[in-house]
Amino acid sequence: MSTPAAPAADRPEVDLEGLPFQTDRGIGSRAALGLLVLETDQTIEDEFRAVWPDDGVALYAARLHNDVQITPETLLEMRGLIAPTTRLLPNMVDLSVVAFACTSGSLVIGESHVAELVRSVRPNARVTDPVTAAIAALRASGVGRVALLTPYLREINLRLRTALVERGLRIPVMGSFNESDDDVVARITPQSLLDAIVRIGSEPSCDGVFVSCTSLRVARIAERAEALIGKPVTSSNHALAWHMLRLAGIDDRIEGFGRLYRSGLA
Repeated sequence: MSTPAAPAADRPEVDLEGLPFQTDRGIGSRAALGLLVLETDQTIEDEFRAVWPDDGVALYAARLHNDVQITPETLLEMRGLIAPTTRLLPNMVDLSVVAFACTSGSLVIGESHVAELVRSVRPNARVTDPVTAAIAALRASGVGRVALLTPYLREINLRLRTALVERGLRIPVMGSFNESDDDVVARITPQSLLDAIVRIGSEPSCDGVFVSCTSLRVARIAERAEALIGKPVTSSNHALAWHMLRLAGIDDRIEGFGRLYRSGLA
């Protein structure tokens, strides 16, 4: 049975089908990267947008469930969600790098295990996380004695310090906001962060600052903080975006976000 023709009044004056078109390499003409973002994270996309190159580098994100309370137990619970969340990234896109965006979770689960879980879905991708990225960033910046700033409770702070020391860093200075609620952490003001960075980064026993946690807004104040203390400053998001770009072969010199974004991999 044929479909009755639409009344003349409902027909467009011009109705063209099969119009000619061309294709290009899409928005990821230089590189396509994947990011596993925590459900509670309110910060990382904004920070990545700030530092990201203008053209040709595509970023695809998928959200991973996590508890708003940051404890070793809740962090470990994310382990079983890494591979399923990686599958949510567009499978028709060849991702050269995939990052798991949780600093403390990477330490509790283990960076190598995180990479193994991601590669079970994306075997050809290079994998990074904020811990791996921070170590690469600090080496690229020539920082060996680190002032470590976190929002975490003491148990996680001690684990983080121990893990970073085991990875070859010296941490003579630490500071923490001692806040376990990720929703509160996301609303710590940039001025509060700047004040804390200057306070701990001015200690003569350190030669740079690492701010741990993807919920903290550091990318836009990193250059100002460096000018105030005369030392390199980086953070989980700041280092992670840089490391993803460099692993993908994107060596753009990006101004306004600190000396790291004018540096390549060490």
